[in-house]
Amino acid sequence: MKKQDILFVIGVAVLLLPFFVSEPVFRFYHSFNAEHGMVMSFIKFAVLSTLGEMIGARISTGTYARKGFGILPRMLVWGILGMGINAAMIIFSNGTPVFLQYLGMQDAVEVFQGEGISWRKAFVAFIVSVSMNTFFAPVFMTLHKITDTHILATGGSLRGFFTPLDMGKIMSELNWQALWGFVFKKTIPFFWFPAHTVTFLLPGNMRVLFAALLGVVLGVLLAIGARRPR
Repeated sequence: MKKQDILFVIGVAVLLLPFFVSEPVFRFYHSFNAEHGMVMSFIKFAVLSTLGEMIGARISTGTYARKGFGILPRMLVWGILGMGINAAMIIFSNGTPVFLQYLGMQDAVEVFQGEGISWRKAFVAFIVSVSMNTFFAPVFMTLHKITDTHILATGGSLRGFFTPLDMGKIMSELNWQALWGFVFKKTIPFFWFPAHTVTFLLPGNMRVLFAALLGVVLGVLLAIGARRPR
């Protein structure tokens, strides 16, 4: 383990350890998350998914934040995307069971909202996950790649980030082979379908922690996928 890895681990430990060893800090986090879900989604994804991208950069380039990486712009983007993810989870976890009722599973809502775990609840959770990751995830991941490209093209600075974004040009130059061949075709069905099925099976007060862990994995997967060769 190199010096930069040791410093990175120490920094992450200092950041996260208070939530595990201090009961007042954890209680504050729990209550604030319950009362201000969107704000916490911004903070959670801004921090954890950016850390995930830094780990992905370390794996693929040998450094956590090379020149022009743009930690602050990435945190801003991930915070906004995190609020979108929170909204999507609310929409699909409420709407999909209702749609299953429409299709004939009359007790879908009751089964999904009930306590404990059953095969029927797992089925509903799986359909919720498939629906969200099929309709929302590709758009979300493409938007992430567009903003990632813009950050790198503008030197990784906040000032550069707020310059006009040439959406058409960036979209025409995206590595669609990597997006489709790895991010869409592999990570969505083989990782995100089952991962979010587990997420939707958890009690509401545990989904936050699990989603935070998935935020790290998401950053790693997208960072690695974005750097795959054409």
